[in-house]
Amino acid sequence: MRRNGLILLMVALLVLPVFALTFTACGGKEVKKQVGLTDEEKARLEAERLAREKARMEEEARMRALELEKQRLAAAREAFENELVHFEFNKSDILPEYEAVLARKAEYMKALANIMVKVEGHCDERGTEAYNLALGDRRAKAAKGFLETNYGIAGSRMETESYGESMPLDPAHTEEAWAKNRRAAFKIISE
Repeated sequence: MRRNGLILLMVALLVLPVFALTFTACGGKEVKKQVGLTDEEKARLEAERLAREKARMEEEARMRALELEKQRLAAAREAFENELVHFEFNKSDILPEYEAVLARKAEYMKALANIMVKVEGHCDERGTEAYNLALGDRRAKAAKGFLETNYGIAGSRMETESYGESMPLDPAHTEEAWAKNRRAAFKIISE
């Protein structure tokens, strides 16, 4: 008898949790009756989905275009500031091979009519400090004047400054280094 009672208790302990879980899990759920949509409702929902998809794709395309334009402007600015005009020893005349560089600078300045630019004149280390400051000034003014005269860039949008020999690109004491250091550089100072 005791053994039957023990078996009955074990069966009850095994079966009871299964029933409890079944009723608890299903008890809170309502079975919703599926209602069929009319063809008109289906068409409206599909049109809404397509409109959302189209809007999402247009926004993604717009964001890609903005990013590409941002990259293009950054590359144009970098080219504007990094492309240099070089000069012959002891000269401030614009060499024919640098006229195209100045043409690109003029094009950039025309496209961005609000920018202000500093034209910097630089020299190699040969010559006195005073002489090189004066030569650097002539080089900066020559580049500025070329843009004014040939491309109509307003002089009020450009200021000049001479650094003489104080900011060499190449500190070596060779003809090649000196040629790099004889330059006019352009920096955007306001937009």
